[in-house]
Amino acid sequence: MKKIQVEIWSDILCPFCYIGKRRLETALARFPHADQIDVQWRSFELDPQANPEPGVNQYVRLAAKYGKPEAWAREMSANMTQMAAQEGLAFDFDRLVPANSLRAHRLVHLAARHSKQDAAKERLFKAYLEEGLDVNDPATLTRLGADLELPAAEVTHLLASDDFTDEVRHDEYQAHQIGVRGVPYFVFDDKYAVSGAQPAELFEEVLQKVWEEARPQPVQLAGSAGAACDLESGTC
Repeated sequence: MKKIQVEIWSDILCPFCYIGKRRLETALARFPHADQIDVQWRSFELDPQANPEPGVNQYVRLAAKYGKPEAWAREMSANMTQMAAQEGLAFDFDRLVPANSLRAHRLVHLAARHSKQDAAKERLFKAYLEEGLDVNDPATLTRLGADLELPAAEVTHLLASDDFTDEVRHDEYQAHQIGVRGVPYFVFDDKYAVSGAQPAELFEEVLQKVWEEARPQPVQLAGSAGAACDLESGTC
């Protein structure tokens, strides 16, 4: 029987997306039919035109984006770090290198060809949000591709070409079609959508609902005693 599909639109640069990933994983760990759930990652660039200025840290960039003082950006980042810690994540915004995420998304698409999409997403999130690596740097992406045991020649070709750019754009086109305005954005079996890094308990509820609707149990009708065939005795 066909597995239930969970599609997730997210950006490598999005802290809430990494938190949302962990919370969904927590829900799946509790869900008794997790082996029947197929998770698919979809690309979404929060700022496709991003071209961060070298040497400008995340706090300055964030403050400028929202017209706020740098102290506000540092406080927001500290709150985010605390939230992530509750999910076992160690965000380090002091080391974070602002970047354009297109190349990273393209690497995820290459990894999907080798059935390593989720592993690639995890590795890139960790590289950007915890390790302070530049996920737009070809040398960095080459090393991450090696970590994932992707064919070196394919990674090299990817970084020297526009391979999988169309796939990234198609994911973003789909997001536009269904009205995605922010990420993470989860779509369960083309029926239910959950926006944001919601608590694991909510993901559990949606998983259970989708499972029950996809695989309804036989309805037991009320009846009088004896109104059934007895297979053991052979009476009917």
